[in-house]
Amino acid sequence: MERAIVHMDLDTFFVSCERLKNSELEKKPVIIGGGDRGVVVSCSYETRFFGVRSAMPIKMALRLCPEAKVIKGDMEMYSNMSHMVTEIIQEKVPVVEKASIDEFYLDLSGMDQFFGCYKWTHEIAESVQKNTGLPISFALSTNKTVSKIGTGESKPTGRFEVKQPDIQSFLNPLSVKKIPMVGDVTFQLLSRLGIRTIQTLSEMPVDVLQQLIGKNGNELWKKAHGIDENPVVPYSERKSISTEDTFAQDSIDIQGIQSILSGMVEKLCYQLRAEKWLVSVVVVKLRYANFDTETKQCRIPYTSADHTLLRYVLELFKKVYTRRMRIRLVGVKFTGLVHGCHQMDLFEDTEELISLYQTMDKIKNRFGTSSVGRASGLLK
Repeated sequence: MERAIVHMDLDTFFVSCERLKNSELEKKPVIIGGGDRGVVVSCSYETRFFGVRSAMPIKMALRLCPEAKVIKGDMEMYSNMSHMVTEIIQEKVPVVEKASIDEFYLDLSGMDQFFGCYKWTHEIAESVQKNTGLPISFALSTNKTVSKIGTGESKPTGRFEVKQPDIQSFLNPLSVKKIPMVGDVTFQLLSRLGIRTIQTLSEMPVDVLQQLIGKNGNELWKKAHGIDENPVVPYSERKSISTEDTFAQDSIDIQGIQSILSGMVEKLCYQLRAEKWLVSVVVVKLRYANFDTETKQCRIPYTSADHTLLRYVLELFKKVYTRRMRIRLVGVKFTGLVHGCHQMDLFEDTEELISLYQTMDKIKNRFGTSSVGRASGLLK
């Protein structure tokens, strides 16, 4: 049975949400981001015409497009809208993977004989747009790589299908940078070798690519030929990442316990960023000396930032610690995970803070997770 894999992507998602609130922003250049020292989180197609891109410093973006309106953003609204879209899609599709806050993979394999996969996907997209007001693009093909590239080529509000016999002819003229796994470093390396289109890349011997790029050479060669066996992994709110600490002696040292929580959050956030997860639910667990156990949780805007998550964790700890008793155990769990990058949550972040996180993660990658950390997490 031939696979039928759909990639759906909400067009300029954050900007589209803002336009739902304020219709005067329609067809105007809009930048979502935080402050003069912040970066562009998202931008409208009108600003992209001037060269504005995500993760660009706000100051540079405004030099390129001075008439753009900068909006700080409302991550809570974006999270709620994302959940709404997720529910609409999950009601209609048997297997859905939520790849990030604004993109989804759908496995419709076998449904062609009942509905017609393209027709079914088109109806889902129309349902999303009708019920939320958000524009959405999709591409249908036989695997995740081709469908994702197809969505990018069809935006905005694209409706696209790449059938099996047409895959190679569709891919060939495109830049190698269109392949999802090709980052700036790999692109520069391939460009220096004169490999700029997917067709040229596909004609390279696989063993040569492996020598140039390493273990990813074979995977890159397969993607250049439109081959991708990766399955659509069903999205589940139950996915979580957690840690807890049972004390050698029961404690009532609140400052010390808050320091432990700070260290826990930092360790979990490093893991979140390494695995490209964003969190939407925070849970704090507490066990008293008499073994009574209590938990508190809250839903939050998607993030993987230490300082944001630590604030929620400490607030929850204050709410859950209601007895003047010694504490035996504390724990932190992050759940409601979706794949995504920290740049989704930069509304209060400066370029310096972003650089700090990136530098700390690089140090931990090289010298170990205990090599650098927040002072508040070291006061145990």
